[in-house]
Amino acid sequence: MNLRDSFPPHGLASSRLDAAFKCQRGARDTSGGLPYAARVAALSALESMLRGNADALCAALDRDFKGRAPQETRLLEIFPALEAIRHARRHLKGWMKRQRRPTSFWFLPGRSRVVFQPLGVAGVVVPWNYPIYLALGPVVGALAAGNRVLVKMSEAAPATGELLEKLVAASFAPEVLAVVNGGPDVAREFVALPFDHLLFTGSTAVGREVMRAAAANLTPVTLELGGKSPVIVGRDIAVEEAADRILYGKCLNAGQTCIAPDYVLVPEDRIDAFAAAARSAVAKLYPRLRDNPDYTSIINERHRERLAGYLADARAQGARVEEINPGGEDLAGSPKMAPHLVLGATDSMRVMREEIFGPILPLVAYGSLDEAIAYVNARARPLALYVFDHDRAAIERVLAETISGGVTVNETILHVAQEELPFGGVGPSGMGEYHGRAGFETFSKKKAVFFQPRLNALRFLRPPYGARVAALVKFLSR
Repeated sequence: MNLRDSFPPHGLASSRLDAAFKCQRGARDTSGGLPYAARVAALSALESMLRGNADALCAALDRDFKGRAPQETRLLEIFPALEAIRHARRHLKGWMKRQRRPTSFWFLPGRSRVVFQPLGVAGVVVPWNYPIYLALGPVVGALAAGNRVLVKMSEAAPATGELLEKLVAASFAPEVLAVVNGGPDVAREFVALPFDHLLFTGSTAVGREVMRAAAANLTPVTLELGGKSPVIVGRDIAVEEAADRILYGKCLNAGQTCIAPDYVLVPEDRIDAFAAAARSAVAKLYPRLRDNPDYTSIINERHRERLAGYLADARAQGARVEEINPGGEDLAGSPKMAPHLVLGATDSMRVMREEIFGPILPLVAYGSLDEAIAYVNARARPLALYVFDHDRAAIERVLAETISGGVTVNETILHVAQEELPFGGVGPSGMGEYHGRAGFETFSKKKAVFFQPRLNALRFLRPPYGARVAALVKFLSR
């Protein structure tokens, strides 16, 4: 039986969603947020659930992708989720402490504090490409902040969604954490619920619809979107070193990563050398493709057709498209897609206008660093940017003169794995941030509190106003 058929009919899924939300909303209204001990217990339960079912989760993702290495799932999803849990548990007591803030001289001896409170019920919408990590990462931040959490999994990864729903139901009370599954209709109903905060990970186009739905309830949103994450290869680095690292980041999960390198800016006199180094790098990583369990499949036929359309459009407009197929295999009928380089790509091509989200890498020639920076800045601000160079001054110029959600220097992807760094986009690539303390604060209300002491000078500024108050106002405004 197709696992998609195991989803309940729309009406039943909708009623379950409504019941799950009302359960958590009712608990919020009667019991408030989770206290410290309950937060720690929830994080520990999440860790136990993940550790005890890692093999089953890897197998579910392998079924959803029709080929995904368990090592890749453990490395890219389970390990970072466990790290997020451990980091939150280790630092939670410190995060929850009231923060002292300076008080204006004129209001001394008053005291100013910031108090962190749970927002209430948080909603998390999960994409299909990393459904474990992109579900549990936000959940960690929301639980650490003391919220109740409702998660909507992607219908494009049904085996993983169904399994995670069962595991969460067996490990958590529904008023603390629950998972729902369903198709686009359920997703639309989900984002229209009056959550106290909603975090969505997905495409920019869908992000606009999510924000529009949330606006009806004035629900605050964190949008983790995608876009085209550029790579700038400088002149003070060997193309072999840069290509080896870039192609590894590009080929992880077959490029189906929101912060995968989307296109590479290469010095114009090194384009052919970089292309040769890229072919060599792929051959070392994946000497064969079709039956190689290390190389991930494209999630479904719709996305394979989308990617093939990008290549056909680029060829039709005069680009040189090179397939990197080290074994020369026939991939017809396979869910796998070979990595491709696109040389001579122009702005009119779909591959340069839309997020690729697959193993296609356009190479764009540039003359000077000024030109490369201008090229990046002329486009929508990306979720990630990568710079490869050993020239410190050049690196600092790129960091200072471009704006992106995050940057990794001389590697790809790794900034997302640092729990002390906030993760989030800017403009079309998203808004808001999470991970570590940033996630705790995203799902918290930072309440401003001023403590007025018994003895204070405010009485001197109260009516009836007269010469004394006028003199004081003049003195304060001098």
